[in-house]
Amino acid sequence: MLLMDNTSLRFFAGLLVLFQSSLCVTHADPDFRPNFVLMMVDDLGIGDLGCYGNDSIRTPNIDRLAAAGVKLTHHISAAPLCTPSRTAFMTGRYALRAGLGSTGRVQVILFLAGSGGLPPNETTFAKLLQKQGYTTGIVGKWHLGVNCESRNDHCHHPNNHGFDFFYGLPFTYFNDCQPGEGKDVLVDLQEMLRKIFALVALAFLTLLLVRVVGLMQIRLTLVVFLAVLLLLSFSVRFVPFELLRTWNCIIMRNGEVVEQPLNPETLNARLMNEAEQFVERHRDGPFLLFLSFAHVHTPLFVSKRFAGKSKHGLYGDNVEEVDWMVGRMMETIERLGLSEKTLTYFTSDHGGHIEDPRRGGWNGIYRGGKAMGGWEGGIRVPGIFHWPGRLTAGRQVNEPTSLMDVFPTVVKLAGGALPEHRILDGHDLMPLLEGKTNRSQHEFMFHYCGMYLNAVRWHPHDSDSIFKVHFFTPNFSPAGAGGCYDTGVCMCHREFVTYHDPPLVFELLRDPSESLPLTPETEPRVSEVLECVRRAVEDHRRTHTPMENQLTWTHTLWRPWLQPCCGTFPFCSCSENSSHLSL
Repeated sequence: MLLMDNTSLRFFAGLLVLFQSSLCVTHADPDFRPNFVLMMVDDLGIGDLGCYGNDSIRTPNIDRLAAAGVKLTHHISAAPLCTPSRTAFMTGRYALRAGLGSTGRVQVILFLAGSGGLPPNETTFAKLLQKQGYTTGIVGKWHLGVNCESRNDHCHHPNNHGFDFFYGLPFTYFNDCQPGEGKDVLVDLQEMLRKIFALVALAFLTLLLVRVVGLMQIRLTLVVFLAVLLLLSFSVRFVPFELLRTWNCIIMRNGEVVEQPLNPETLNARLMNEAEQFVERHRDGPFLLFLSFAHVHTPLFVSKRFAGKSKHGLYGDNVEEVDWMVGRMMETIERLGLSEKTLTYFTSDHGGHIEDPRRGGWNGIYRGGKAMGGWEGGIRVPGIFHWPGRLTAGRQVNEPTSLMDVFPTVVKLAGGALPEHRILDGHDLMPLLEGKTNRSQHEFMFHYCGMYLNAVRWHPHDSDSIFKVHFFTPNFSPAGAGGCYDTGVCMCHREFVTYHDPPLVFELLRDPSESLPLTPETEPRVSEVLECVRRAVEDHRRTHTPMENQLTWTHTLWRPWLQPCCGTFPFCSCSENSSHLSL
């Protein structure tokens, strides 16, 4: 037997410790930079997931993600609609700071060939991570514009906002993308244009017949004028709207259109394949992937693997398919040995669309839904962070947090510096996620309906209470309903809202459903709440800088010279070979 003295034993023990340390990822190392996989579902309600209380839709993969990570129960979207919510998520700032808040009818980007979008001078977290040596990619939905002045300037495109790689939908997946599902964009305007065309056609044919038969003397110039007017009215109605599937429903790979119109039957398989390949290509990191699902926005997908499997109909089938896709991404991360090197985040861009009860989401106990301003159901969203070895499994954070918080959290973890030349509305979440503090940095949150300040949330420093003050609320229709069923979506201006004087005040811990407005008799602090909120609003408004509104009619309406196109415009048509892919 070989005997060693104490000095030799200590020497070899030290070597063993050093060897073991070299095999481990040291999260405490200030130079360690994790990968990021950020997953966002479209229109998912907080009540649609098992880990948030749903017992009729199966979401085992998302539930496991929450159980092994940190679940946020008071996670707030900065807006109840896609375009402004995603703007705030990308920039860490309220959407009106980028000019992406509505003042009227147009609440989101409606045409890919409009000139509005996320301004080129905005700073996204992707731009800052690029500077830190990260490879950045987005797979899925964008919905923040493409071009400004010409078909290929791509001023609003993901590649111009810090993403090295983009594959997916520069617009969104909406009813016009699926034949037979009806229309989504400016339906009442389309109907008005149809009637105008019919009237002009009737006038033209009547005068032409009268002239041919000789019943009256009709000047030829009048007939020609009506013919030109008929052609113009036809073009204004038919070209932008009847061909909307071709114009808006496309897939791009970076700056190239690879499918027009898109094939919904293979869309999800391609998105997952591209997301997995991105992670595999950049497994040596560091990388950031934003996986922006096309689900569960209507029209809903009908996938053979999931059709009829849920207790909640087609919508439930779609949520369960999302859950499977989340599980597939997590399996990829684990298979590549990246689990402890990757911070994974899961959320929804805003609450579920409740006006379509068969195809919309469930927002749990919270009032309202998508497009309903500051009502909790439209902005309270799931929030799950997962990072084995760094975040304690099973931790729950009940403090107010925001989608805008992802910006500073990701940038700081990547070793980057937050921009000093602009105001950020988000805060670093790591102290809360790691349990180093039990208090959110959000004393006030401001809830916008378009460009209009709709409500304010106040979490006083000296209290656990969370007060919410509504300055106006959307007018639900028909009377007594819980949503805007007559118009299909709520709006934020003029006759579509009711202003309250004094404002409505709720305390969300006691009344999360916002059903019982507080009065001085039921809450002694009501006057104090209103005064503190008033001062906070004044301070907040002093931080605003005038910005060009990106959602005006001028920026929104279809312009043929801005239309992304594969082939020769207007004969835009191409398809991508995806026969080998399946979910």
